[in-house]
Amino acid sequence: MHTINVDEMFNGRKSRYALVIAVAKRARQITKKQEDEGVISDEKPVLSAINEFKQHKFNILASDDDE
Repeated sequence: MHTINVDEMFNGRKSRYALVIAVAKRARQITKKQEDEGVISDEKPVLSAINEFKQHKFNILASDDDE
């Protein structure tokens, strides 16, 4: 089982909700890419997405809406 330090990932982010949504969205992208290419991976897509965010490969952009 993998232990993930959420506080470490949350560092510099405005919202935990935004972080969770971004990781879920990236995991879906990874899943779709693997299905399209016929790739079978041992690593779960959510874990891959978390690692990408930890390595700062992706950033969460704030929306322009004030709502």
